[in-house]
Amino acid sequence: MPAQKDRWFPSFSFLLFCASFIPMLGSTSLLQELSPQEYFSSLQAGRASLAYFSHNVSPGAQPFLEQIENSVEALQDYGISVVKVNCPKEDVSRYCGKENALRKAYLFRGNMLIREFPTDALFDVNSIVANVLFALLFNEVKYVETLTDLQNIENALKGRSNMVFVYVPATGTAEHRAVMEVAFVYGTVHQFVLTTEATLLKDTGSDEPDASSARLLFCHCQQATDVAQPCRKTPLEQDLTVLNIHRHLKLMGAPLVTEVAEDPEKVSTVHLQLGLPLVFILSQKETYEADRRTAEFLAWQLLGKAGVALLSRDLVDLNVLLQSNVALKTPDEGVPIKYLVLEDTDEVITLVEDKSKVEQIQEDEDEEDEDEKEYDNQDVQDDQVVEAVSRDKKRELPLEQILTLTEETFHSAMLKAAQTVVLFYASWEAVSLAVLQSYTEVADHLKGVQGVLLSRVNCWDWPGVCTTENVTQFPTIKIYKRGEQPLMYNGMLGTEELTSFIMLSRVSCPLKLMTVDEAEGYLRGELPTELSSYHHASVLGVFSTAMSKAKEAFIEAGSILSGHVTMGMYFEDDALALSRKYAVSPPALLLARSGDRSVEGIALSKDSAQDIVQMIRYRLLDTFPEITVQNLPHYLQLRKPFLILFSDGDVGQLESKEMLKLAKGIPQQAFIPCWLNLKNTPVGHGVLKAYFATVPSLPVVVWVNLHAGGQVFKFPSEQSVTETNILSWLEKLKAGLEIPSSTLSEEDWKPPLPAYNFLQMMDTTAPEFTLRASYRHGDGQEQQQPEGSEETATVREETPEEAGVKAEKVQSPGRDLRGTAPRLAGREKQAKRHSEL
Repeated sequence: MPAQKDRWFPSFSFLLFCASFIPMLGSTSLLQELSPQEYFSSLQAGRASLAYFSHNVSPGAQPFLEQIENSVEALQDYGISVVKVNCPKEDVSRYCGKENALRKAYLFRGNMLIREFPTDALFDVNSIVANVLFALLFNEVKYVETLTDLQNIENALKGRSNMVFVYVPATGTAEHRAVMEVAFVYGTVHQFVLTTEATLLKDTGSDEPDASSARLLFCHCQQATDVAQPCRKTPLEQDLTVLNIHRHLKLMGAPLVTEVAEDPEKVSTVHLQLGLPLVFILSQKETYEADRRTAEFLAWQLLGKAGVALLSRDLVDLNVLLQSNVALKTPDEGVPIKYLVLEDTDEVITLVEDKSKVEQIQEDEDEEDEDEKEYDNQDVQDDQVVEAVSRDKKRELPLEQILTLTEETFHSAMLKAAQTVVLFYASWEAVSLAVLQSYTEVADHLKGVQGVLLSRVNCWDWPGVCTTENVTQFPTIKIYKRGEQPLMYNGMLGTEELTSFIMLSRVSCPLKLMTVDEAEGYLRGELPTELSSYHHASVLGVFSTAMSKAKEAFIEAGSILSGHVTMGMYFEDDALALSRKYAVSPPALLLARSGDRSVEGIALSKDSAQDIVQMIRYRLLDTFPEITVQNLPHYLQLRKPFLILFSDGDVGQLESKEMLKLAKGIPQQAFIPCWLNLKNTPVGHGVLKAYFATVPSLPVVVWVNLHAGGQVFKFPSEQSVTETNILSWLEKLKAGLEIPSSTLSEEDWKPPLPAYNFLQMMDTTAPEFTLRASYRHGDGQEQQQPEGSEETATVREETPEEAGVKAEKVQSPGRDLRGTAPRLAGREKQAKRHSEL
């Protein structure tokens, strides 16, 4: 990673709230539990608390309580306590007595009720934190539905304060939470305005707005002194995260143009501290006014992308060419300032944008070569599954072919078909939603297949079913057959893999064969025609009638491998004759690969099920495989050196023949001969870059031992790829006569960046803006330069607007929670006035 990216935020720590991809059921509650009397007596004036009243915990309420528990620490950071209030059976008070009251959570400040939340509106930590802060920050974050409401707020702010306008597709999302957390800090500095109405995006000037993506615009209303004058708007180009929003607001509060009268090497501004370049306009007394106008014009064009400073030649002795008119300082330590001669401001803008350009990662750019991509890891969401689901969340999935099951219909549905596939998932969890998309594609592939029923259970709605079926993680896929134990799928969650598993699991594993003719036909691949495209190899276990222990182990191995391999079993009196035909004696395995007429006989020396499973999996690996992202883990488990032939396309016929001959002649698989097609697996470009300083011409043969030393050796390019030449070269490697091209690091594979610690970042960077800042009247604070960014006495700063002017707080009706979740979309909310705020 370039040095600039290592020091992107030198004065900040980083924050990424960790969320588990596989939520576990049945965790021990960490909630504070009180009786109604204890709870109401513990309420303190001015302190907020979120309470859930319950007589007893029903299975349907368990997921809600788990999410409430997960949000305890997050809400405590804002001085908000979370309590579960246990209601006595005889209690018929307002909060304990009514059944509908028990389906709500209540937000109090002191002993005053602020807001009631339906429990299904608080479906995860993001929605809980977002909605609670949304209710508390009633004056700091205005909700608007119409353009008229937005214009009225904007006009009221002109000449007094700035506005942060935010669009989110729905409340309760991660973006909504990020906005609320930042509003908790900056709510007394800027007026925040939130909407879920996509039409307002276009009305605010956004070109072809994407209604599925959240947007933020900083509106410079403080400098608009006339009501008819529109507020300038600067969009946030990055995703709406706490760090990105905070960074954007810091940049908007920085001086528009900084006048410098000292050595530019010593100048430090907020832009440089945030990893952005600083552009100097070189000025002199005679042209000061024109240079000043140029600097201001340029600063508006580069707002949020770079800082602009006016550097006077008359006050600073610069040892540069007289015709130089622009200087560029980057945040990289040790990189000298570049002095340039440019014709106009367009050239300056082009220079800055080329320097600071960050390529956004898009999953649909699969045709672009990996070696031409330059990613900025700080702009890439750590959770790419969440990113993909969030991007597609408004796309309606074709679920017509998938039966939705409930607590009442689950058991009866298991009798409708010979084979019922059930996806257990949680509707709020990202991996579940991603798998649900693949599941719809599987349903499309299997449309018309007799005897197969695809169904789904939302464990968020029906936790009792999932608990009964021993579902402890999301998503889980099980196959139910009449009279048999359910079969759990533990493979990759892609469409092709899951479809193959479902189809192969229709065949008994192992399939008991009664005659030699049936056994021979099985080895020839004589299976139902609908399985032909999924069948790759047949494994036949041959046993004598007396080998009961070995037979039982083989049957157990078949239950483990069901859906992954087709297995047959023959244990008749003439089993010895069948096995000797293939030069083995019972107990033995006969392995026949699809498309290969030969049958491999393998003696069974061990009779435990796990040993048989391990042997079958090992033998099914290809002799000279093509390495892909999907199959690499299987070969890494062997912990053997790799001999890899990298090619830009299919392997040539000569190289393939020689490598296959080499692979078949290796005693007991001393290493793994394989090949990697860079067209099929573009990540191979990155592998070669890690192996060599410059990517060699293809094809190239490489030896690497990832499990011992990590040394990489390159087969001499002047030699032809033949079995003899490679074996001779390997002998030299073994004798230590070859010098490695590189040695891989022994460090563990870890995330490329440390986790964000936003709380520490806020305390370190701007102590006056802690996350515990008050949001009451009279608590407005003056926005100051962070420590370390203040200019010396020789620097004069001029800001485009006065920071710290607080907008007038006007009481207005409460906002509804429309968009919190799909189930709330059509629900009417009663408007309320929060005078206590």
